[in-house]
Amino acid sequence: MGTTIEFAPLLPWFAVAALVIASTLLAGIGLYVRANGALWRTLAFAILILTLLNPSLVAEERAPLKDVAVVIVDDTPSQDIGDRRAQVATALEAIRAAAEQYRSSLELRVVTVGHNGLSAANQGTRLIAPLSRALSDVPERRMAGAILLTDGQLHDAVSALNADALPKPLHVLISGRAKASDRRLVVKKAPAFGIVGKEQELTLHIEDNAASPSETATLSIRGNGGEPTRTEVPIGQDVTLPITLKHSGPSVFELDVALAQDELTEINNRAVISVNGVRDRLRVLLVSGEPYAGERTWRNLLKSDPSVDLIHFTILRPPEKQDGTPINELSLISFPTRELFEVKLEEFDLIIFDRYRRRGVLPPSYLRNIVDYIDEGGALLEAVGPAFAGPYSIYHTPLGKALPGEPTGDVINRGFRPTVTEIGQRHPVTAGLAPHKEKQNWGRWFRQIDITVKQGRVLMNGVEDRPLLILNRFGKGRVAQLNSDHIWLWARGFDGGGPQAELLRRLAHWLMKEPELEEKDLRAISRRDRLEIMRRDVDAEQRPVTVTGPSGKVQEVTLEEKRIGLFTGSLPITQSGLYRVSDGDRVFPVAAGSLNPIEFADVRATDKILAPLSVATGGAVRWIENGIPKLRRTGPNRNTAGRDWIGLTINGDYIVTGVEVTPLFPALLVLLLVLSATVIAWRREGE
Repeated sequence: MGTTIEFAPLLPWFAVAALVIASTLLAGIGLYVRANGALWRTLAFAILILTLLNPSLVAEERAPLKDVAVVIVDDTPSQDIGDRRAQVATALEAIRAAAEQYRSSLELRVVTVGHNGLSAANQGTRLIAPLSRALSDVPERRMAGAILLTDGQLHDAVSALNADALPKPLHVLISGRAKASDRRLVVKKAPAFGIVGKEQELTLHIEDNAASPSETATLSIRGNGGEPTRTEVPIGQDVTLPITLKHSGPSVFELDVALAQDELTEINNRAVISVNGVRDRLRVLLVSGEPYAGERTWRNLLKSDPSVDLIHFTILRPPEKQDGTPINELSLISFPTRELFEVKLEEFDLIIFDRYRRRGVLPPSYLRNIVDYIDEGGALLEAVGPAFAGPYSIYHTPLGKALPGEPTGDVINRGFRPTVTEIGQRHPVTAGLAPHKEKQNWGRWFRQIDITVKQGRVLMNGVEDRPLLILNRFGKGRVAQLNSDHIWLWARGFDGGGPQAELLRRLAHWLMKEPELEEKDLRAISRRDRLEIMRRDVDAEQRPVTVTGPSGKVQEVTLEEKRIGLFTGSLPITQSGLYRVSDGDRVFPVAAGSLNPIEFADVRATDKILAPLSVATGGAVRWIENGIPKLRRTGPNRNTAGRDWIGLTINGDYIVTGVEVTPLFPALLVLLLVLSATVIAWRREGE
């Protein structure tokens, strides 16, 4: 209940003022000359003027309004370090319990600030904007203050903030340890792409606030899930290291620096970069046997690609044939067989034998070199012709041990349409080249060399479902065997043609171990706020994958079969950093968000960032590890913090629910008083 006196003049204020001035003059003159009844006339004037002011006694029914205090809880990934999250939970529980005793006059709003996506994660910890939003509907006269529960590492533009724009007081309770050390790996410079086989430079920097100037740390670099290489690098200096791309397309490199003693976390000790490999020139050695219509098809196909550096070894005349032409009149240059098949063989990315047969041109030692080349990681494509089924077959040379198909001696000369096998429908080399088997309608071929499959996978069949295309791994290398020399009919468009260009392109890329054509492959990519996972299995084995996040949290993702042998899935991600995707056999690392996440740029708890703002608003900064301060309510313009307590302001705001107005000068009473004073004044004047 509140009582006040209010005036509602019956005349404008200037008219009332004029009457006051006139009455004052008349009364003053009367009193000055000591006229009889002057005092009573003055009283009558005063009553009349007060009546014109129309005073009333106003009694208000008031309902008190609760003050509003906001608690901002930092729930970002840096709070997972040590026991910070437990400290914050304990402090929040204590604040809730203390605020409960003031529930009749205090509304406590708790706002938890985390990362709901990569876009938020890339911005780090931002608490001021959520604080402003939480109080946007609260007038200043009801603000009791705010409390921040955080490790103190804020990425708002704190230095640009004005304390007048913040609630008063602003208290900060810091989680974590006041004195802690941490080591961090920073990628200063990383190439976006590079030439396959050539070294690229990677610039790193290791930060460690507890390390001595001459101290070093062990850094390991793992490329594409392979064996790591370790090296000692100095701390506190920019270090440039070489990395080599082994294939085209994305290459993922994991970087990991050894943990320091008593380090806060290992999250920021790791980094991952993806470098897109580009082949400078693809060196291909094409060895052709007897000239035939399809020879030009191979040559044209390889020559049409500007990235292919082709060396074509063609046998125009075998050694046993002589035409009597004098040596000095020959225009042909002696072919450098020794240089190609012995000295520089390792420089080729792919070797193609097209209808080659034994003719004494390449000695067995050169063919053994090719076998060793494949065994050490090389690639061979064998396109066989009729000679493969005869006594001069290349199969009966040292190269035969690397071929997946053994000739039966039969050559089938009749029309057939190549078809993709069931496993070929799942294999990346032939998957998607044609719809289901019964709908394939490619152009016909008219010759197939019959073979017995020794090893490898049959991706295409020909006559009576006999093996037409076989792929196999040999040692560290790969071999493909095409058991027909009529693929050139597709290139000519005969009978509708077929996808010869795409098939041969995929074959070449599979032979050179391009990751996108692996039979069993696991990949993931960060796209916006989701991690998209792709798993290929030529055996069509469906299994879940596990995803390990930057914080160590493990999630299982069930993949759905998008098409035969290809499984896909995704999950939302909210943290920047390194994710590891595993299907049990393979592990694929992927970087999400920023290369150097701002959230983990400095994970040490600190009070230096928020202390100036807190002090400017009358608040206090306290470390939770030193004890949780008590919560009090304080009056306006009083101290809001002490040695072991923090205060929230009592504003006493209210709303009016009812009003009772009582006139102080009722009309009858005014008339009686004015008449009485006038009569008395008249009588005194008459005396």
